[in-house]
Amino acid sequence: MARPDPPIEVFRQLTGAATRAIAKKPGLTVAFSPEPSGVHGGEVRLPVPSRDLPTREVAALRGIADSLALNIRHHDAKMHRRRLPAGTMARAVFDAVERARCDALGAKRMAGARLNMAAALESRARDEGFDQVTERDDTLLAEVVSLLAREAFTGDSPPPAARRMVDAFRPWFDATVMRDLQGLSKLIEDQDSFARLVRQLIKDLHIEDPEDQNAGEDEQQQETDDDSGKGQGDSEDGEDQSTSADAASMETMEAEAGEDAEGEMEGADAEMLAEQGEDEPAGPSRQPRPEWHGKNRDDKDAYKVFTGEFDEEVEAPDLCDADELTRLRQNLDQQLSHLQGVIARLANRLQRRLLAKQNRSWDFDLEEGLLDTARLDRVVVNPLDPLSFKQEKDTEFRDTVVTLLIDNSGSMRGRPISVAAMSADILARTLERCAVKVEILGFTTRAWKGGQAREKWLAAGKPSNPGRLNDLRHIIYKAADSPWRRSRKNLGLMLREGILKENIDGEALLWAANRLLARTEQRRILMVISDGAPVDDSTLSVNPGNYLEKHLREVIDYVENNTAIELLAIGIGHDVTRYYRRAVTIVDAEQLGGTMMEKLAELFDEEDRGPRASAARRRALVS
Repeated sequence: MARPDPPIEVFRQLTGAATRAIAKKPGLTVAFSPEPSGVHGGEVRLPVPSRDLPTREVAALRGIADSLALNIRHHDAKMHRRRLPAGTMARAVFDAVERARCDALGAKRMAGARLNMAAALESRARDEGFDQVTERDDTLLAEVVSLLAREAFTGDSPPPAARRMVDAFRPWFDATVMRDLQGLSKLIEDQDSFARLVRQLIKDLHIEDPEDQNAGEDEQQQETDDDSGKGQGDSEDGEDQSTSADAASMETMEAEAGEDAEGEMEGADAEMLAEQGEDEPAGPSRQPRPEWHGKNRDDKDAYKVFTGEFDEEVEAPDLCDADELTRLRQNLDQQLSHLQGVIARLANRLQRRLLAKQNRSWDFDLEEGLLDTARLDRVVVNPLDPLSFKQEKDTEFRDTVVTLLIDNSGSMRGRPISVAAMSADILARTLERCAVKVEILGFTTRAWKGGQAREKWLAAGKPSNPGRLNDLRHIIYKAADSPWRRSRKNLGLMLREGILKENIDGEALLWAANRLLARTEQRRILMVISDGAPVDDSTLSVNPGNYLEKHLREVIDYVENNTAIELLAIGIGHDVTRYYRRAVTIVDAEQLGGTMMEKLAELFDEEDRGPRASAARRRALVS
């Protein structure tokens, strides 16, 4: 008799079937992945559900799936590109209102999808910290317009966690903008007419430059003239519009249209710039976007910090009371009870390998030292025999400290951060048995989209190129000299709501490296666990687009080439090999424990090959 599928598998199957049905795509692939949700290359990627399937999480996950399915069903990517405005903020508003249109079409026809999408919005609003927003922030304009559009289209108020944010913006919107939103509610069945009015809404919001407006009018006139040939020129025209998008808008469009082709888009950008020529002025829609590998062509300023007075380095227990910390740890244990055995077996294997390198060895037949019990018969027969002693050799296993630096950004929420916490916990226990000290650190920010540092910058009159513009939070979960039993509960803090925000990797890596350099151990190993490139919206909104990434590369280069620290990185669903010299990328968070053990074992095996092999390896890496 076949065993029934576990509830989580049944849930995955039902969610996939519902997504395909709503999208009207029977062959659509639905995957559950730690990567950001969206549509990539014809595949719908959804968050990995928890095994205990909490009700709130189930509703939010179904809401994400319903929204993506409705986008596939009702969204015409070519038409969207044809109407897409220039300018980052204008594009963000245009994309957000189009998503609200697709969601509204489903919400009006399917009551279940309406409830699910409301739950997803509420969950996202809490995760993004919208409930903490009490004054207007231009970086949140697209989010607010989307929620107001949803209100106009369906009559549903903004989710509770976002109401304060929306209310902070309402007085800023005049009657013309609200009239535009009401007009859009009558056009949600017609994407082309809807997009034309959204362009007017953007104009009334005063976030589109006059040159961009003229370009849009010329484009509309051209389309009117070519209506009889629609379908023949759409592809070429749409491609021209898409190539002028900046990196952020292009990624948004990819997620909506299912076009997973970063390399093709970069090539299209290069062709556009080549065709533009020297005689054509470079308007806002013709600005070259930053290169993917972090060399912004017009970036001349070194990395700087606007103010560090609000940064904090904090012990985990200081962010949470003892009772809650105990509850969070129990929650972590329950979530990963099925994984603990697998990771523990890998840890035991690593322990055996490390202890094998620390095995005692002896010199025998010595004239002095400890009495050799194997020679007792010789001692009895001839007590004056001089070769009856032994002495322990000095071990070649060097004093070692390992630091685990864990990304505590919002994108790690759910399965990735749970597995990271459990893997770090088991690794700390394992290495402690082998006399290897372990430090566990986390990095995030104190606020979403800028905290007190941003407020101080606003009060100073918004000086240009201010540098890093958020408050850092560096968390010490376990200090190197603290035994595991005293720090065990601290790792549960990673599951606390509101802890995971944004990630500024460069400064976090430098912080962890400096802590290691202050240690007295002969060997220092730093392992970084992350699921994405550095992102802080507040900083990136007022600095070049690759500002944080460029600094991360500089810090990595410094640590790898100018210190004795052995640096390695593990990327969860994100290619970190483009940053770190020694790195590995995993697709599933559940591979993390095994990968951590394997990489550490490789490091110790390299040391066991002797200084000659290590020197050869270093020369190979440098070359």
